[in-house]
Amino acid sequence: MLISVIGCGYLGAVHATCLAHLGHTVVGIDSDRELAARLDAGRPSFYEPEFEPLLAATLATGRLRFTGDPAAAAGAAVHFVCVGTPQLPDRPGADLSALDSAVGALLPYLNGGELVVGKSTVPVGTAARVAERLAAAGSAATVAWNPEFLREGHAVADTLRPDRLVYGSAPGDERAVAILNEVYAPVIAAGTPVINADLATAELVKVAANSFLATKISFINAMAEMCEAAGADVTVLADAIGRDARIGRQFLNAGLGFGGGCLPKDIRAFGARAAELGVHRVADLLDRVDRINLARRDRLVELTADACAGDLVGARIAVLGASFKPDSDDVRDSPALAVARELQSRGAHVRVTDPQAADNARKRSADLTVVDTVAEAAEDADAVLLLTEWREYRELGPADLAGLVRHRRVIDGRNVLDPVRWRAAGWSYRAPGRP
Repeated sequence: MLISVIGCGYLGAVHATCLAHLGHTVVGIDSDRELAARLDAGRPSFYEPEFEPLLAATLATGRLRFTGDPAAAAGAAVHFVCVGTPQLPDRPGADLSALDSAVGALLPYLNGGELVVGKSTVPVGTAARVAERLAAAGSAATVAWNPEFLREGHAVADTLRPDRLVYGSAPGDERAVAILNEVYAPVIAAGTPVINADLATAELVKVAANSFLATKISFINAMAEMCEAAGADVTVLADAIGRDARIGRQFLNAGLGFGGGCLPKDIRAFGARAAELGVHRVADLLDRVDRINLARRDRLVELTADACAGDLVGARIAVLGASFKPDSDDVRDSPALAVARELQSRGAHVRVTDPQAADNARKRSADLTVVDTVAEAAEDADAVLLLTEWREYRELGPADLAGLVRHRRVIDGRNVLDPVRWRAAGWSYRAPGRP
């Protein structure tokens, strides 16, 4: 099957590569011609485990190419739209300008019978609007929605071995379902379940899933506040309630909270759309989840100030982590960088390090000092903050830093270090939700 993928950022590049790996002939198209050229040369613009070697191997088969020419979409039976839908600059809703541009660029090459499949995360009702636009232009192409559920750091596995496939299509559109079954035939044959839904439900699945996960994170962080007030330990609390099969232990890790390019903007866009539809309780719930999450950043700053005897002016602070999560170089809405910037604004001398995201951190936060190694960050530090739980940071021992720092103070923003071990080695250990 000849397939086009419109939009070759993180989602589109991975999706195009994995579809070609499954045996299809795929052309990835992006309006950023430089980005397309880099991908076509096997040089992705982001870090994702497993992706670069898979990209090189798949390009070598001849089934995959990337281009900036929208005419390359001509003749494809299926067009996946994978453009970004960031938050609007002046309000919480989703910016659909890239999606609208992609559909407009695709229209001249829809001659009838093609399937346009949205993968971008969009407000409910967008798919119907796209379908109306195609019909108004005289196109016989049909629209389906196939939301993505990629986790940064696991994107290749999540594409090739997903835990479910969701198809949204118009009532009675058996042809769209059949085509998508053909696209994903090897994945389905491996046992992946398929959930068929209408267009609106398929659109809601992604934002509902992200909102639930965000709520779970904010819930355990609210419990961390309660534990601090009561002298309890949130990590033990999480282990205990996580044993309940109805609750589960995943996403019950109290700490600095979530960030990145998906969860924050998705819950805000979902809340904005809920308000537009008059479902104000949903909007209020998601606003509360968002505010609890953002407050964790302020709490980490408070913990750091408290560890430094209440005075951050002139304090030398080492920040371990710049990406919003480990196994990613993504620094969009990074809680770690937000804390680093706030500490610096209060007069601290901050040095940030990250094993993959240092360059992106320098571009995003030019005012921060970003160094390449833990040793550089920790030299003469008055406090060390672990804010992104990279494996190499989780595995750090007290002796690894003892000879570098000026004061033995560690603030474990992700609750991944052993407090007994660090305190026994003479360190002051602080973490959210722990006594």
